[in-house]
Amino acid sequence: MLTGLKACAIQRSKMSESWFEIKNINELDSPALIVFPERVKYNIQLAIDMIGDVNRLRPHIKTNKSPDVARLMLDAGIAKFKCATIAEAEMLAQCSAPDVLLAYQPLGPKLDRFISLIKKYPATKFSCLTDNITAANEQGLAFAASDLTVPVFIDLNVGMNRTGISPNENAIELAKHCSVIKGVILTGLHAYDGHIRDVDFDIKRQKCDEAFAVVQKLNETLKLSTIIMGGSPAFSVHCKRKNIECSPGTFVYWDKGYTDLCPEQAFLPAAVLVTRIISLPAENKICLDLGHKSVAAENDTAKRIFFLNAEGLKPVGQSEEHFVLETSENHSFKVGDIFYGLPYHVCPTVALYERVVTVKNGKTTGEWKNVSRDRKITI
Repeated sequence: MLTGLKACAIQRSKMSESWFEIKNINELDSPALIVFPERVKYNIQLAIDMIGDVNRLRPHIKTNKSPDVARLMLDAGIAKFKCATIAEAEMLAQCSAPDVLLAYQPLGPKLDRFISLIKKYPATKFSCLTDNITAANEQGLAFAASDLTVPVFIDLNVGMNRTGISPNENAIELAKHCSVIKGVILTGLHAYDGHIRDVDFDIKRQKCDEAFAVVQKLNETLKLSTIIMGGSPAFSVHCKRKNIECSPGTFVYWDKGYTDLCPEQAFLPAAVLVTRIISLPAENKICLDLGHKSVAAENDTAKRIFFLNAEGLKPVGQSEEHFVLETSENHSFKVGDIFYGLPYHVCPTVALYERVVTVKNGKTTGEWKNVSRDRKITI
């Protein structure tokens, strides 16, 4: 639990209107992604407090991609992790993470890399997903040929319609098949309900309960030991269940998107974009050095960054290195002015940066490398 003094200090920081400002900002080039470690620690502890049992928390590392953050989680008692790429899995193994789920179905060259990973880091228990008999056969043959028996989770489609098998008789057939082939050991069920994005908590809870009920009913037949359910949006619902693991990822840095989407969750924004005005192309326009390469660009331009120290700006165009915004004709902005902003989607924003700059007590203190933004570390 957070100590009273530390919790109060964090709360004062949260209420401060200028918590994000950097005193030595003239030493920091832009665009930059800055991170506040004390807020990261607060978010990690809050996730542990919400779930009540650290052994049921399996954070997704995709958001931060950082060994520094992974070590903070390990120091807090978290031993189980989830990831999406071989590089993320290897980064966790290099941090001596005890238990790592590759929440992906490795096939072809990725399966070969996964086997190499398992052999190179025997101290880490690796597992992966499967969602069809053909894939399970390929995985089993490859694992057995390497004298391995690898834990496998059946990936279920509960409405995301991205990957996974329907939680019906087809899943039962797949489970029976996995229980008899060599090379795999059927361990549990995995379901991600990221399509549930209701702001109204009662509606969110109802939909999450419905998705979980289907998984639970399936497991009454299969009787597997582990169910992994949900991500950050549904964490406030699933964390209250008994005997399941939860795998939020965004919580560690949080962002504007989930601040709006999940008002019931008290995580603090811990990652902020720094950008400067580099040009005044017209009386009512400013141009920032924040292009597609600096902030996740999958949303409409109005939903890419939320400025913390400026209001009334209307995005009118963004390119690779520039972001043009419209303002009033009598504005007082000038070239060199600093803007601080929250990304609406922090996960792909982090992937655009080789490193983040850490800030404590209003001053930059160092850097954290986003090591697993690369597709390959050594394997």
